[in-house]
Amino acid sequence: MEKAMVEVQHVTMDFRRDCNRTTHLKEFAVNLLTGRHHIEKFRALDDVTLTVPQGCVMGLIGPNGAGKSTLLKVISGIYRPSGGQALVHGSLVPMLELGSGFDADLTGRENILLNGAILGYSKAFLLPKVEQIIDYSELRDFIDMPLKTYSSGMLARLAFSIASVVEPDVLIVDEILSVGDEHFQRKSRARMLELMKGSSRAVIFVSHNLQQLREMCDRVIWLDHGRIRMQGAAGEVCDAYEREAAAT
Repeated sequence: MEKAMVEVQHVTMDFRRDCNRTTHLKEFAVNLLTGRHHIEKFRALDDVTLTVPQGCVMGLIGPNGAGKSTLLKVISGIYRPSGGQALVHGSLVPMLELGSGFDADLTGRENILLNGAILGYSKAFLLPKVEQIIDYSELRDFIDMPLKTYSSGMLARLAFSIASVVEPDVLIVDEILSVGDEHFQRKSRARMLELMKGSSRAVIFVSHNLQQLREMCDRVIWLDHGRIRMQGAAGEVCDAYEREAAAT
């Protein structure tokens, strides 16, 4: 029996939405005191159950708002689910919002240590890899300049280079294969394929590129309005999703 690396068990995720769209504290207090303040519950995930076994590359598809990114954040521990639980067995690296936690006033070199720490890497682990990260990012000429002087593409390249330096037990990837210019996109895609093909690694991969999912994934889960619509072999699920998209 294959070892389960990720287990999502009956996960529900609710968010509170301010229907008054209050922007000022005074307005909020007045609405609250007069009974005009209305909060609506929005269910982003509804009783989602799935298992990602060791060595499996699992794709996630669905329209915008289907709950894909929310599910990844629950699995990564960023969100605590309203119901159910998500279990991860082993080390996890989430490549979600690349560059979160960067400090614009620090240099690229300093941000390698800062961002690496946010991702959970120790200083002892990172220090021997700093030069490798710099070389991979192709930013050596700018690495000792403040991040506020970097373009968005340079920031993305540095963030990807930091995030991809390790080989975790569980890798979570959310639409990040378009970082940098065309040359760096090819490079980052090759690195992702290298990471994904680890025989003992479990990968969860979100993309709107169905051909990419067919090529890179073993299985695919189709999310729709927070629920699992279909799951199975990558080609089968992608074909069904494509047929529905064409029909609408």
